[in-house]
Amino acid sequence: MSFPLLTATAALPAIGAIATAAVPAARRTAAKWLALLFSLGTLVLAAVVFLRFEPGGDRYQLTESRAWIADFGVRYELGVDGIGVVLLGLTALLIPFVIVAAWHDADPLETKSTRWRPTQGFFALILMVEAMVILSFVATDVFLFYILFEAMLIPMYFLIGGFGDRAHAGTDESAATQRSYAAVKFLLYNLAGGLIMLAAVIGLYVVAGSFSLSEIAEARANGSLEMATSTERWLFLGFFFAFAVKAPLWPLHTWLPNAMGEATAPVAVLITAIVDKVGTFAMLRFCLGLFPEASKWATPVVITLALISIVYGALLAVGQRDIKRLIAYASISHFGFIILGIFAMTSQGQSGATLYMVNHGISTAALLLVAGFLITRRGSRLIADYGGVQKVAPVLAGTFLIGGLATLSLPGLAPFVSEFLVLVGTFSAYPVAGIIATSGIVLAALYVLVLYQRTMTGPVQESVRSMPDLRARELAVAVPLIAVLIFLGVFPKPLTEVVNPAVEHTMSDVQKKDPQPEVEAAK
Repeated sequence: MSFPLLTATAALPAIGAIATAAVPAARRTAAKWLALLFSLGTLVLAAVVFLRFEPGGDRYQLTESRAWIADFGVRYELGVDGIGVVLLGLTALLIPFVIVAAWHDADPLETKSTRWRPTQGFFALILMVEAMVILSFVATDVFLFYILFEAMLIPMYFLIGGFGDRAHAGTDESAATQRSYAAVKFLLYNLAGGLIMLAAVIGLYVVAGSFSLSEIAEARANGSLEMATSTERWLFLGFFFAFAVKAPLWPLHTWLPNAMGEATAPVAVLITAIVDKVGTFAMLRFCLGLFPEASKWATPVVITLALISIVYGALLAVGQRDIKRLIAYASISHFGFIILGIFAMTSQGQSGATLYMVNHGISTAALLLVAGFLITRRGSRLIADYGGVQKVAPVLAGTFLIGGLATLSLPGLAPFVSEFLVLVGTFSAYPVAGIIATSGIVLAALYVLVLYQRTMTGPVQESVRSMPDLRARELAVAVPLIAVLIFLGVFPKPLTEVVNPAVEHTMSDVQKKDPQPEVEAAK
């Protein structure tokens, strides 16, 4: 038996979570370093997975299959495709930066009015989320994926509710109340989606007789799987609802601004840059892969919802007074672009959507983590409490600007490539939808540049006059992320050559071909 590389990649952060949680309470620094070392080890294994993956090879590679719950036909089946491997790499890449950025976020406070924060538990929960997300990107058994899809809610609930943002205007009691509200809302929304998905998972097993993606695909190919049109549509809706909540897609998005606003900046990165990608990834793997006809049937409605998300999220971002909530609404707009690219049903759109998942994760991490450093210095999330920061902390302002420019998809930075592909793919199939979606680009420029202008330029406010610039630890977070954004912005080939063959498989699942351009004959 070959070495179970995928299992090892997911198991290492899980082992790290247990080891970190077991560190004695007095040795907080040792727990932080241990968590960082395990995350770096996971990054090394993820790099091995990426290097061993052959873009032109089998659809699912490095496969593993073992009996798990035999009486119910559940197997422990893993396999990685081109879409899963780049998202696995994104997760492994971002977690070390999240840990370094959160280095002091869970340290006990001296004030008696705020309860003690268990540092070991905080970093153990981050590693546990990493393990579950990685495993969800490589699970090829539907029931196994469902278990992971739901289980990752538990550590996220405690990270949001138990380790909230300390830069909160109000009493400790009101801050705790708002954190609890955000955590409960996050949990209830996602649990509701998960329960509906569970009914659809059971229905799929009744119809297909298996949870294995490979067995279901084989049965569909040889004609032994017969699924009534109405049945396929109901099952699609059950899966899609859960993924739309996780994504988050309008109107199921309202939990995200609360969760990101009340969480620490690194935990907010976990939410929007990593965990939420499971929803959009699952739309490609499960909705389009298992229910191709229903996916085409639902396309007009899904595209409409995606367009609403793009415009609505951007408009609300323009009007925000809270820095983190602004970034949250911007993410809702960006997820609209991702879902639009998926359901445009073109190779450019789906390649762009996959790249958008990666590039949005990196750009949002860069912007949000630098914003977290800014908020920690001033102790406020309100935009109005800043002004003239670039004169006292030019490096902080510069990195914040680059993160913002990446968010608005400036040419030369990674998100531009993915947004361009999504729009090209959408224009070729749905020109009107493509035109509406471009309004999101204009609005993105507005909310990013207004945010920068109000916080970084103008007269120096007295409250920021003594603000220090980025320190070495913070530079170690910001600089590599910006370097990756620039590298992928000018040379996206390492990702596109992995993603494109996987997109061809997805296009084959739904039996769609790219529209051919109409060329008027020369007279």
